[in-house]
Amino acid sequence: MLKYTANAIRLHKSVTSQRGFTLIELMIVISIIGILAAIAVPNYQRGIIKAKESVLREDLYNFRTTIDQFHADQGKYPDSISELKEKKYMRDIPKDPFTKSTESWVTVDPPPDSSSSPSGSVSVSSMGSDSGGGTGPGKVYDVHSGSNLIGTDGTPYNEW
Repeated sequence: MLKYTANAIRLHKSVTSQRGFTLIELMIVISIIGILAAIAVPNYQRGIIKAKESVLREDLYNFRTTIDQFHADQGKYPDSISELKEKKYMRDIPKDPFTKSTESWVTVDPPPDSSSSPSGSVSVSSMGSDSGGGTGPGKVYDVHSGSNLIGTDGTPYNEW
């Protein structure tokens, strides 16, 4: 019986004396982590860009529908983006997701007056009183991003 306990003690001692990992084991684990990171990081970055593009699309859509609503109500286009906020058409001016600024939006002027017909005559129509509507064509017909970066579809964000 004594013989078995001595062997058990010796066996237990040899097992517990091996504490920690070998250098090879650590290098294998670090290599596996590096490979997984090399795969995950580009996918994560691509996901961030796709999310920013979705936000930009939605912001531009909201701007354009708000500008159209302003034009329908006021009879003119807004003079600035801030006028949309001042007249409560928008709660706040959104930040451009790529420039991270509310000041970087690029506005497009309205097209030239298209009320003249091809023959050269001009037709004018009025809806409502002349005192409440627009005092000119306004200055904001469309809005684009201020970023010079290229989108995942190959077009620059400032052309969206």
